[in-house]
Amino acid sequence: MNAADALAFVEKHGIVLESARHPTIPSLAQAIAGGPLRGGWWSHPKGRAIFAATRAVRDSADVLVCRLIEGKITFVHSRIWPALVRLADRFPAAALERVREVHSKTGAHRLENIAFPQWVPAETAIKAKNLSEAQALTAFEILLPDLTVES
Repeated sequence: MNAADALAFVEKHGIVLESARHPTIPSLAQAIAGGPLRGGWWSHPKGRAIFAATRAVRDSADVLVCRLIEGKITFVHSRIWPALVRLADRFPAAALERVREVHSKTGAHRLENIAFPQWVPAETAIKAKNLSEAQALTAFEILLPDLTVES
């Protein structure tokens, strides 16, 4: 799977875990590996391909990198952002922070978090306001079946 394939995978599924396991949310690393991973993906024969694909997805302007699902690195495609913003009050604030890798001149890297809603584009915020809660939930019903309308 090359970078374009990885981005297409995230776009198709809407919400994808980088490498963690979940019963309903696909994992990019597992998709590249061709099945469940034992231990870390770094030691997998396709580890370099996984690294290249995950970095391409992390660098995409169309992908939010956050910790939406169980605190694990999660990729959310921009087509899902309006629904995510509309349903933001259903998630912990930290789960909606944009996670960015920042590299120094020495090659070291650190994670930088951008708080919600600072990362939300104006167009996405407008689309979110125009979505009903039921419409927003439709975008999540397959992936997050426990996320339901509260009565």
